[in-house]
Amino acid sequence: MASEQTRAVDRIATLPRFSESDAIRLNNLFRGTDTPEMLRSVLGDRLLGEVAVVSSFGAESAVLLHLLAAVDKSVAVIFLETHKHFLETLAYRDELVAHLGLTNLLIVEPDMDLIAKKDENGLRWSWDPDGCCEIRKVQPLARALGGLDASISGRKGFQSATRAGLPRFEIDHTDAEGRLKFNPLASWSKADIEAYMALHALPRHPLVEQGYPSIGCAPCTSKVAPGEDPRSGRWKGWDKVECGIHVPGSPESSDTGGELPPGYDPAF
Repeated sequence: MASEQTRAVDRIATLPRFSESDAIRLNNLFRGTDTPEMLRSVLGDRLLGEVAVVSSFGAESAVLLHLLAAVDKSVAVIFLETHKHFLETLAYRDELVAHLGLTNLLIVEPDMDLIAKKDENGLRWSWDPDGCCEIRKVQPLARALGGLDASISGRKGFQSATRAGLPRFEIDHTDAEGRLKFNPLASWSKADIEAYMALHALPRHPLVEQGYPSIGCAPCTSKVAPGEDPRSGRWKGWDKVECGIHVPGSPESSDTGGELPPGYDPAF
């Protein structure tokens, strides 16, 4: 009598989406590749699985969003509506989305019951900026990214000392499930950003000309004097340089993937 075929046991996959070795592999794979070509490959071949870009629609956001729109206008763009933004930022967000033809803007809001409980008068930023960021940005973003394999950020190494040496690909250490973080502009300089903005006549955030090179929530954003760190106007007076949705990459994934190649042309 023929023996019964043993049925394979169904198992739930519990392995992380990505590992440190995956980040290293991707950094090496795209070493010396210019940003537009890298984006076409990463998004076109779905190398990162389900992905969304997280955008503050701040001073330099137009560059990354323009590069992404050139590849896929339907890429998901997450905007954290903290209810503390400058009105100029909200208007700029809508202007830029229309200008670039982006079709999948996701406005993510905090849990308003939690806000009522922990920030009833809306002044938590004045005595606990970390706690304010936690309930208005960190927790809402964690929920929004829950089903995704990777996120795309507009961070650049020149922006602050804590971002120097930023890799193109890293593991998101705010996530326990191995989500990848992709920083396409990691090695771009301020001059590269300005040249790209000018070349493509991209709309600029109206507060930049008023002395705000880095723009976050209105209560925690100050003007910056010439020569100061571009992010020195964020949480001025506090020992705080990040809102909490970004943490420095680990040493294992800190290979930047190479400088911009000689003769790089931001016009692509």
